[in-house]
Amino acid sequence: MTFTPETEKRLQDIWARYPQGRKRSAVIPMLMYAQDELGMVTQELVAEVAQRCEVSPLQVEEVVGYYSMLNKQKMGKHHVQVCTNIACLLMGGEELWQHTTKRLGIGHKQVTADGLISLEEVECAGACSWAPCVVDGYEYHHHMTIEKLDQLLDSIQKKVQ
Repeated sequence: MTFTPETEKRLQDIWARYPQGRKRSAVIPMLMYAQDELGMVTQELVAEVAQRCEVSPLQVEEVVGYYSMLNKQKMGKHHVQVCTNIACLLMGGEELWQHTTKRLGIGHKQVTADGLISLEEVECAGACSWAPCVVDGYEYHHHMTIEKLDQLLDSIQKKVQ
């Protein structure tokens, strides 16, 4: 499998950090970096990561099945996650989720028609102290309000114009 030189360097850097016998520890970061380039986890990627990390494809599939940040379907250029776990829920997470689905016209794990934004309701973004939280890719937005969410979505949509 061929990656861009930037992604290949990242994968090689990760893989080099783990001593012989511990290569399996690189499965998650390798999947995430490769997914960033490909937009999803493909069967070809599973086989590649398995070979590089010296594990079986089934072991890689188990990781993909367990972690919600790994996707077997193409996500948008911006993958927006709205947390609705208890801390975020109590601080307005459900309202943020409802507003986002209505504004974008899509639901959980769906992608806008232009492929720009995918949306996911997440059980926990791991930012309870700063609830409610919305995540765009790897960028966390804390203490979100509907107004701040609209500004975030506007900024995403303006980048392509």
